[in-house]
Amino acid sequence: MIKVGIVGAGGYAGVNLLGILLRHPKVEVKWLMSEPAHKGKSISGLFPHLKNNCELVCETLDDLDKNLSSIDIVFLALPHGIALNYVPRILKAGKKVVDLGADYRFNDEAVFKKWYQIDHPDKKVLAKAVFGSPELYKNKIKKASLIGNPGCYPTASILGLAPLVKNGLIDLDSICIDAKSGVSGAGRGANLKVHYCERNEGVMPYAVTSHRHMGEVEYQLGRVAGKEMAVTFVPHLIPMTRGILTTIYAKLKGKSEKLKALYKLFYKDAPFVRILDIEPCTKYVVNSNYCDISVAYNECTNTVIVMSAIDNLIKGAAGQAVQNMNLICGYDETEGLTGLAVYP
Repeated sequence: MIKVGIVGAGGYAGVNLLGILLRHPKVEVKWLMSEPAHKGKSISGLFPHLKNNCELVCETLDDLDKNLSSIDIVFLALPHGIALNYVPRILKAGKKVVDLGADYRFNDEAVFKKWYQIDHPDKKVLAKAVFGSPELYKNKIKKASLIGNPGCYPTASILGLAPLVKNGLIDLDSICIDAKSGVSGAGRGANLKVHYCERNEGVMPYAVTSHRHMGEVEYQLGRVAGKEMAVTFVPHLIPMTRGILTTIYAKLKGKSEKLKALYKLFYKDAPFVRILDIEPCTKYVVNSNYCDISVAYNECTNTVIVMSAIDNLIKGAAGQAVQNMNLICGYDETEGLTGLAVYP
């Protein structure tokens, strides 16, 4: 039985992580930490759907050191720039870390600083972090002590593009990613952009040339390609609670006849990637750890079109974090994650 602690349990990613771990047959959740305003409050008081399922009381990061001895793995679900101040001491205590935030998604400190305007305090620790995409780095994850869990937009985008990039089938300068996310991706905090009256019945692009997840997509796909690359990435907020749909365009260099077979072969050992014969829909993946992908080809423009759908809070955050934990612990990567989407 693996004993875990969750830091950031008061946010959407954190509470979804807690929900998965409470159902996991080989995990015991020992403690929860959240923001100072939640200190001393029962998690079921913050999230009534947990009543009679979890009555742990929230602590804060001030309580971290005294609690480390009781657990094996720490999950960090925090805004960027916070985890990096605590991860070195957690590792020094001999514990493993899955960071759901952005602080360990780049092994290059200069690239991290470019996108987040923060100096990383420990470059040696940063260099040892493994990007937590099981479909790309399963064997490295199994040996890791520190996982940088991918972001939600990058998960859908990278999984959609990796087979084409790895096999050199597209013009890397032609990649255009149109991504749409449910409003839960913006977090639980108060924000005018996600106010009901602002978002209901409206679709809005934002951070058109500067979204930080663009840097993550470029950096990680560059590693797959073996060289630096840039993409056009445009995110949108849409009036639904959860889910991400990406539509990706690129100019094809090779033949188009066997694209679907290529994807099926590339993901043959990836239990949570489904290659569809129809266009994906966010409703097919809500509350599941699946990434649904389909691929099409426009002969008139020589354009390959890849469509991918995930639940931003599960495969894009909490579910993928548990998938990484399973690999670290030597469990089957699907353990505790085999639930179907909630449909309709």
